[in-house]
Amino acid sequence: MYQEEQVKVECYSGYKYPERPCSFTWQGKTFKIARIEKEWLEPHGIFFRVLTEDEDMYELCYNETKDKWLLKAQSLKEKP
Repeated sequence: MYQEEQVKVECYSGYKYPERPCSFTWQGKTFKIARIEKEWLEPHGIFFRVLTEDEDMYELCYNETKDKWLLKAQSLKEKP
């Protein structure tokens, strides 16, 4: 399922912002991030592929120029 929606992200900021996202709120629900699977840089933002505590995979992008977080993609686990 492809999404592109603005989301609110809580992140750890050490020597830079954002160093790593810790949780995000989407459609009124907060998702805690269990781990970051991948991080990469593109001209229009910093991308994070994250696994939530519910074992769902999401792709978040921080656009530094616009100071916005976007949920770029969602790939839900198979439900029995």
